[in-house]
Amino acid sequence: MQQRERATFDAAELAVALSYYDLGVVESITDFPKGSRRSPKVGIVSERGKFLLKRRSLSGTHLERVQFVHRVQSHLIAAGFPVAKLVPSRNGGPTLVQIREHVYELFEFVGGQPYQHSESETYDAGVMLARFHQVTSDFATSPALSPPHGDYHDAAGVRTGLGAIGSTLSSHDSFTGDEAELATLIQFLLAQYDRAAEAVNAAGWSTWPERIVHSDWHPGNLLFRNQKVVAVVDYDSVRYSRLMVDVANGALQFSIIGGGDPATWPDHLDEKRLAAFLSGYESLGSISTEQRPTIPWLMCEALIAECVPPITETGSVGRWAGFRVLQMVQKKLKWLESNAERLVR
Repeated sequence: MQQRERATFDAAELAVALSYYDLGVVESITDFPKGSRRSPKVGIVSERGKFLLKRRSLSGTHLERVQFVHRVQSHLIAAGFPVAKLVPSRNGGPTLVQIREHVYELFEFVGGQPYQHSESETYDAGVMLARFHQVTSDFATSPALSPPHGDYHDAAGVRTGLGAIGSTLSSHDSFTGDEAELATLIQFLLAQYDRAAEAVNAAGWSTWPERIVHSDWHPGNLLFRNQKVVAVVDYDSVRYSRLMVDVANGALQFSIIGGGDPATWPDHLDEKRLAAFLSGYESLGSISTEQRPTIPWLMCEALIAECVPPITETGSVGRWAGFRVLQMVQKKLKWLESNAERLVR
């Protein structure tokens, strides 16, 4: 299995899609190779400003799902939340354009800098997540839009994916020579996932209310300027769940230490950044004494859940061999479990 090629636009397709928008004279179009490989993007400079055009395939999602996401984004924009504004089609038309099997979205381009791993940026990322939760607390949905539910907690799909890695991917190049160790590793991950899920459920998960969550709160989806968040992007995963799935995933994503070969990553997290993220969140939002101890366990579940889909699909995570990623995950899970109580005091 090879890494999936990034989808692209062709010139004729771009011409048709852009004809639905009133941008004036287009001065330049530049490939924007970020985010999902299935959803190509291009940056556009025209006499009316700078924009970002994105294409979604309806084979991988439903039109109602995109409409729901657009309603959430419009709600955020109306509340002054820092999100790239959706551009309506000509004559005040809808903010999404369907052409055969594809849906197109146009956003105003927001300039900013990527995350630089500072504690002050991390603190503001936590603040902004709490603000996101506050702003969407009064969001009113419609049954016609079929808002999605679910998350990485206690998910049958995660267990099924882990089983598939062990049973059907052991012959993949990234696992050659490590088949025996892979089987042991998969059993460890399954047991750890079950243990974490049980800890969260025992804390009262089923009694916590469901609210709108971003569901993909990580450094690549936030833009910064002067240590502050200036834009939050990529709302494709927005859904209903418990707020703690966002808090725990954000705490993980903004404190993980990586770079280079996963085998060289340390087992520990950056505790100062983890504390900064949670402090930022709690400056606006609240984490109950019932929910706080579940954060490390939800981080364990999130860490496992994140690596399963790409490995089951391609045998790797980006440019990294799947086996080495799973070894890294195992190290971090052991550290998280050993330090769970101390991390959330």
